[in-house]
Amino acid sequence: MRIMMERTIPILALLAVTAAGTAWVAGTQGTAPKMAKGYVFEDTNKNGRRDPGERGISGVRVSDQTLVTVTNREGYWELPLEADNDTVYFITKPRGYRSPVNEDNLPRFFYSHKPAGSPKSNYPGVNPTGELPAYVNFPLTPSKEPNKFKALFFGDTQPRDLREVDYIRRDIVEPLIGNHENSQFGVTLGDIVFDDLRVMPALNKTIALLDLPWFNVLGNHDINSDAKTDEHSDETFERFYGPNYYSFEWGPVHFVVMDNVKWQREGDKAGYTGEFGAKQLAWLKEDLRMTPKGRLTVFMMHIPLYGTADREAFFDLIGDRPYAMSVSAHQHFQQHVFFDEKDGVKPGKEHHHVVNVTTCGSWWQGAPDELGIPHTTMRDGAPNGYSIFTFDGTQYGIEYRAARRQTSYQMEIHSPAEIEAGSVAGTQLLVNVFGGTAKSKVEFKIGQTGAWQTMTHTSIEDPAYVAMAEADKTLARPYRPLPAPMKSHHIWAAPIPRTAERGLIPVSVRTTDMFGQTYVSTKGMLIK
Repeated sequence: MRIMMERTIPILALLAVTAAGTAWVAGTQGTAPKMAKGYVFEDTNKNGRRDPGERGISGVRVSDQTLVTVTNREGYWELPLEADNDTVYFITKPRGYRSPVNEDNLPRFFYSHKPAGSPKSNYPGVNPTGELPAYVNFPLTPSKEPNKFKALFFGDTQPRDLREVDYIRRDIVEPLIGNHENSQFGVTLGDIVFDDLRVMPALNKTIALLDLPWFNVLGNHDINSDAKTDEHSDETFERFYGPNYYSFEWGPVHFVVMDNVKWQREGDKAGYTGEFGAKQLAWLKEDLRMTPKGRLTVFMMHIPLYGTADREAFFDLIGDRPYAMSVSAHQHFQQHVFFDEKDGVKPGKEHHHVVNVTTCGSWWQGAPDELGIPHTTMRDGAPNGYSIFTFDGTQYGIEYRAARRQTSYQMEIHSPAEIEAGSVAGTQLLVNVFGGTAKSKVEFKIGQTGAWQTMTHTSIEDPAYVAMAEADKTLARPYRPLPAPMKSHHIWAAPIPRTAERGLIPVSVRTTDMFGQTYVSTKGMLIK
């Protein structure tokens, strides 16, 4: 294994370096160097070039996805030039600074070195870059990053075509413009598109309307499926979004984007499995070695950890970190998993993993609503949408947001609309708490003055979803019927007690989640 390098440049070498450069690279001088090198600098005038007087920034991590080094007091870095001449150099954005973004608000924190460009593919990758520039420079600008901040998390936007990009615009993006609760940035947790990578530019421009820096995770539907190796399965992703794994800091939090989609091809057979791989885990070890253990670390990936073959090696690397959590998507349902010792987590520890709500819900399927957008309810009965994460020092909270619905829409109560008074006792009351976990407390009461009573966490199919899926079987294209229902991870049940009241009686449900957030919903039930 190659070791992490921390270098200090001799003073004579520093005197030979000119202060000027371009946004990310300077011109090539002579033959290709044996070392990649450059500066991380404070771009005072925000023109993307290192001009005279613009100081270098020390202590910034720079990586080639294998080695990790840090800039010296002059902001200078260097790493060996990879033998295969196919490398992505990137920085770990430090707290208090921002990388520039392109016209689609995608952060430009990397330089792809591909002299001959990406291998030929059905979808274009990185264009030929020519020889490695003499200096690969990374500009940063100062930015205030408070201890407490919010971020948007999208799971599986996954449009098949431009029509579904328009669904995303109308269902998700436009309602969020100016209404994202001052979120600092956003991230899509893979399956950015649905196999047709030509859709990426239109989707990028749509999400850019939110005017937030937007990070992206590689999903299994984002790969170059004609690639012969896993190494070249992310060439189009790299063209738009950069390296398939990297890290950045925002406020006091360390974020790590990971790739656990391993592409494999044998002859005419091809497919993917969930795996980080030895190279990525070796890089992660170095990245974490340079991250204080007392810092909250958030790992973002596409496939859930329980579907990742080498998750125990991952747990080994993070086992001594008291503040760590992870988030994925992929499943098209909402779930909170608490891994413990039986899963490979160190004894006495617990790792919280979130399977995030998908923005496309059930793949943009289901009957159209009044705007012609499929209701696309997920298989567990929860609506499509997104999450808002709140980070505060080493703590975090998560709020479920249903597309185009009020913030208070956190659950759906299932009870008879009307019932005979003699049949009330024992009638089942169900509630689907969309963002609920095994640690949620869920209670109900009947009437205005009834006492709150505890409900039981259960695992059944959402009855409303079952009915919708059955009704959708007659849908004709361009609309598609819903997929088969699944047993939901967040349904609670209780028998309705006998009541002497008659008329339209309020049935209320109150839930308090693992973060201390309380929500109440009420539904009327006619007792005759």
